[in-house]
Amino acid sequence: MNQPLRIALTGNPNSGKTTLFNKLTGSNEQVGNWAGVTVEPIFARMRKRYTAKDVDVFDLPGTYSISPYSPEEALARQAILGQSYDVIINIADGANLSRSLFFATQLLEIGRPIVIALNKADILKQRGDEVDLAFLSRELGVPIVPIQASKAIGLDDLIRSAKAQAGTSRAITEPLHDEERRRMIDELIDRSMIRSHDPLKQTLSDRLDRFFIHPIIGLISFFLIMWAVYAFAIEGLGGRLSDWINERLFGEMAPLFVEILMNRYGLSPVLGSFLNQAVIGGVGAVLGFIPIIMLLFFLLSLLEDSGYMSRVAVLMDKYFKRIGLSGKSIIPMIVGSGCAVPGVMATRTIENVDQRRITAMLTPFVPCSAKLPVIALISVAFFPRSSWVGPSTYVLAIVIIVLGGLLLKKIFRNTDESHFIVELPEYRLPSFSQALGRMWDQAKAFVYKASTIIFVMSVLIWILQAFDFSGLTDDPSTSFLAMLSGRLSFLLIPLGLAGWQLVTALLTGFIAKENVVGTLAVLLAAGSSEALGTGILADYFNPVTAYAYLLLNLFTPPCVAAIAALKKELREPRWVWRTLIFQLSVGYLMAMIVSQLGSLIVYRQLLASWWIALIILIVYVVIIVYMINRRPTHAD
Repeated sequence: MNQPLRIALTGNPNSGKTTLFNKLTGSNEQVGNWAGVTVEPIFARMRKRYTAKDVDVFDLPGTYSISPYSPEEALARQAILGQSYDVIINIADGANLSRSLFFATQLLEIGRPIVIALNKADILKQRGDEVDLAFLSRELGVPIVPIQASKAIGLDDLIRSAKAQAGTSRAITEPLHDEERRRMIDELIDRSMIRSHDPLKQTLSDRLDRFFIHPIIGLISFFLIMWAVYAFAIEGLGGRLSDWINERLFGEMAPLFVEILMNRYGLSPVLGSFLNQAVIGGVGAVLGFIPIIMLLFFLLSLLEDSGYMSRVAVLMDKYFKRIGLSGKSIIPMIVGSGCAVPGVMATRTIENVDQRRITAMLTPFVPCSAKLPVIALISVAFFPRSSWVGPSTYVLAIVIIVLGGLLLKKIFRNTDESHFIVELPEYRLPSFSQALGRMWDQAKAFVYKASTIIFVMSVLIWILQAFDFSGLTDDPSTSFLAMLSGRLSFLLIPLGLAGWQLVTALLTGFIAKENVVGTLAVLLAAGSSEALGTGILADYFNPVTAYAYLLLNLFTPPCVAAIAALKKELREPRWVWRTLIFQLSVGYLMAMIVSQLGSLIVYRQLLASWWIALIILIVYVVIIVYMINRRPTHAD
């Protein structure tokens, strides 16, 4: 049996490497304008439209050099030299050809079959520049194929050239010193490129950067942009579509269908209760938020593809360094806004051990896609005419990260600084097809999770709340679930909350954060997320305690998948436990403070549990002071 052809994609960060991988394979991997987005080799089978035979394409971590000056470059070097590929496609950034050729010439010295794909050739044309590719190809001794990865232009020629080069041998040459290499590349650029633009002239991107990277205006614009995204997704189009799904599909049509089945076939009332509460209530309450989730991911993908999110990384870098974090720490947090798992994995590119640990501890605080249904539920149920709830979670996440970073810096006594290099691409019109593809992938993942994990948890919750030691019960307060969760309900007293149902939702949220919505729908017998917001939740929350409960879900430890990623990246079990205790403490304290102070400010009265909350706060302060002033040990 013939082995598949193995093609490796290499290149600088932001050269279009992962975009090319997605086009060739039909995948939809994370694309970002920085190093560390691809933290380990990813492979997929090439689409048949480009080749009739089986071809495996490997997306390797982006790097500026084959010399391991940083963790991601070490990963890239290991992936290039430690594996046998039939051919390597090096993606060169046409907008930054000199820097791309530095890495390309290093690859040529290792003796592997190589093809250079000159990406972003359209930017060169827009500038009025022209490169003599035939001359450059002769001088380097390697095929150079112009492509435009974002629009799949030139990919057929690229694959034909790669297949022609596969298996050919090249002589291993003595590596040049960096200064010699730069002189050689400068000479090649001078002889092969015709420039018709003034590189010192200020471009539109330069003018926009004066606004978006400004230390004050940039922060304000970031918050306004996030507010606009959430307002449109939750209160605008996404909210209207979500309301229709909740009201019509899961609020009227699905229960009516169950009623017809019951009447026609004489089904057991227990089965009817199961279908209405576990299936329609639990799963339907989560699926009702699909329009909001899809629209949020679509808009965030447009922001990323436009080049804006890399500016956010630069904007936050200066603030992160002041709290003892690496400038690279912003990258895992931006990646983690989609999912905490790849966000935690991206921390491995941070060189300093303490900074890597701190970043891993703080990254899950960024609201991810799984937390969006919880945000949407509280927003719709208690703040229907207020668009500040969603953006406020991001503001609070930044505040918690800053304060947490300062605290952990004191505990770790970390004074090391690291340098942060990020590629700032020119602003461009985002790819709607790529944003739609990512949105569709997120919708499929959301539905898959709803039909598996959330469905299983909803069924389990329904069974545990429907039975007690005597069998089927009409009183859920006597059920197995009430007995189990009720033993922990005292923990909610300092938060001004009560109810074993709320404890159960918190616990199922550790499996998947979307379970919080589904569990509440099952336990409160709500047929949809719309029903949750029509008075049922008001029996358990007021607006202040509802917001506190939201924070409790957002800032306590993430789902089990993210905890597994933490275990993998932190490596030592004691650091995993420290991280979980830290995150649990932060979420609990945040919810307690908001509930106690919010009740005093909004309703002008103290909660009955204020003295318990005060004791807990004093204990936490004593522990923190001790941790800061304790004598450090080598084991730490």
